[in-house]
Amino acid sequence: MKSVNSLALVAAAGLALLGGCATLGPQIQSDYDPSVDFSRFQTFAFMGREERGVTRTYDTLGDQRVMEAVTQELTARGYRKVEENPDLLVNFSMSTESVEEVRSAPSSMVHPGYAWRSGFYYPWPAYSYPYAYETWVDRYEEGTLYIDLVDAERKQLVWEARAVGRVTQATREDPAGALDEAVAKIFERYPFTAGPADAGPDS
Repeated sequence: MKSVNSLALVAAAGLALLGGCATLGPQIQSDYDPSVDFSRFQTFAFMGREERGVTRTYDTLGDQRVMEAVTQELTARGYRKVEENPDLLVNFSMSTESVEEVRSAPSSMVHPGYAWRSGFYYPWPAYSYPYAYETWVDRYEEGTLYIDLVDAERKQLVWEARAVGRVTQATREDPAGALDEAVAKIFERYPFTAGPADAGPDS
């Protein structure tokens, strides 16, 4: 069960997203339009703040870090960042929400005749009392980073991905590293590279 406090994009969210588990990292989901010929795309640019639905007149540090990380990932795949007439437009958003998860597990309370087992391992449920289950609520902050790639000519979404992870103390201490990791893991799911330099709409 989740209760959302706020899904608004705020500067603080950009600085404290996507800690995730230290071993698993953020969870990634992605999808793309299989009818699109991705070899047509060679260049990219970021949507402006107004196009991204941002009312601020400046980019937050989080915004800047995401754009730098995305630029690095796309450049490594052969795309060029341009100021005018890009093939792809990059849109992105960050949000945080308060999450409540109700969990339950067998209790350590067992029949007195088997009490010697407690503290070493869980007993068989058949030997437990009828109410031998414990329930508790896990409350934490969860951060999400969304990235869209849009065909600039057709104004059509062609690829999308999101990274979701728990906001941890390590995330808050190293927000740049957390965002870099999230963007890198997102683009591990991107299966394309830039088309040849002489490619065009009629190629």
